[in-house]
Amino acid sequence: MAVYTDVTAEELSAHLARYDIGELLSFKGIAEGVENTNFLLHTTAGSFILTLYEKRVDPADLPFFIGLMEHLAARGLTCPQPVRMKDGATLGELAGRPAAIVTFLEGMWIRRPQVHHCAAVGRALAQLHLAGQGFALTRVNALSVPGWRPLYEKARERADTVAPGLAATIAAELDHCERSWPKTLPAGVIHADLFNDNVFFLNNALSGLIDFYFACNDLLAYDLAICLNAWCFSPDFEFDFAKGSAMIAAYQAVRPLSGEETAALPLLARGSALRFLLTRLVDWLNVPPGAVVTPKDPIEYLKKLRFHQKVASPTEYGLA
Repeated sequence: MAVYTDVTAEELSAHLARYDIGELLSFKGIAEGVENTNFLLHTTAGSFILTLYEKRVDPADLPFFIGLMEHLAARGLTCPQPVRMKDGATLGELAGRPAAIVTFLEGMWIRRPQVHHCAAVGRALAQLHLAGQGFALTRVNALSVPGWRPLYEKARERADTVAPGLAATIAAELDHCERSWPKTLPAGVIHADLFNDNVFFLNNALSGLIDFYFACNDLLAYDLAICLNAWCFSPDFEFDFAKGSAMIAAYQAVRPLSGEETAALPLLARGSALRFLLTRLVDWLNVPPGAVVTPKDPIEYLKKLRFHQKVASPTEYGLA
């Protein structure tokens, strides 16, 4: 989440008149994240999240995101629900941007996750993968392997200003992933961005998943690899075997991994680290003027990538 587009109280009040969610009491921008503009709204009917979809989001993808949240909730997954306007629509326009309002989930995200948090995330991720079955719409993952080299080209000339030799490191890793990436593993709807700030906990129990705006169709085990990267490293970027083991065991208790998925996990983890290294690098080098956003340090994922490059067996992630 971030704030790229300013909205006045008058504009917002006029927009809210299209809904049946009361009158505006207050609103504030949410500065965390990097993708869209988000505001926390307080109205006479309660609290809501307003999202303005910025230029990197294809408007043609919005029905997928909105429909997916409704599909998952209907199958028991706790996630935000789109609020419909008085005419039944879920998408509008505000400040020149496509806009949607979703329900507010109680809870808070965990800055220093413990083993039990990682287990809860593994279980919820597997539940999401099962709940996503049967969703009628599809969306190609624009940030999977074919999309990585264009990102690299955007950052290549300035990459070494972030870390010496970074351009060469990324180029070599791209070659490896493009040559070796699996193509026949089980696939379906994935979240693709289930980081700490997209999972809420309440009274130490997982209370919901948010931010489905990277969701797409891709390899299910790749989504698990993303979560291993996001949740199972220490603050000094050492992999935490206990957290990885707990996450994988909880995932497999709901949806067991195939032998092929297990064998591919080190490569999927490398690819996941490369994907976030690339997107963070591009964002780090291209913060829009005036944007209220804190770009995330790409070096975190360079260090994680270096760990994965040394992994010789999936058992090093905690697989039995």
